[in-house]
Amino acid sequence: MNFIIDTLGRSVLLRRDLDYHLLRTSMVIIFAWFGYDKWFDSEIRGLVPLITHGPFIFWTIPVLGIGGTSVLLGASEWTFGSLLLLGFWNKKLGVLGALGSCCTFIATVTIFPFAPDAWDAGAGGFPAMGMVAAFLLKDLVLLTVSVYLLKQDVERVIAARDKTTLSRGRSVLSATS
Repeated sequence: MNFIIDTLGRSVLLRRDLDYHLLRTSMVIIFAWFGYDKWFDSEIRGLVPLITHGPFIFWTIPVLGIGGTSVLLGASEWTFGSLLLLGFWNKKLGVLGALGSCCTFIATVTIFPFAPDAWDAGAGGFPAMGMVAAFLLKDLVLLTVSVYLLKQDVERVIAARDKTTLSRGRSVLSATS
């Protein structure tokens, strides 16, 4: 076992920030794909039962209609994905993308208890998941990844700001000496 651990310890697996970059890349791809899907009528119509039971998004279809909801969701997902992509170079934009991502997945995770057909009545109901519950459950992981990216980007923005502030302070001290 030590051989395996030592080998993995020397591998690219433990390279600094590999996990952070892989998670960011995954979220960019997910938002690109999810956003793309929202432009298709069959996709948005399939989500109507979930959207109408979401405590944070139930209002979208009565206010915007199915087409407007599709545009709102698709554009939001592409916006958050783009901000996450730009976060590779600009951590402040990454913070905005991660905040949007957190909001997205809070909105979908909160559908879970209210979703129709989420629990398989044939298997005795709760806690036997139906396909709807299984579909929504993935968003719990995506919310966790979003929180991780938000934390990482906020820490990096603060560290860069503190480094700049410290550098400016040293410049002022050396100029006055």
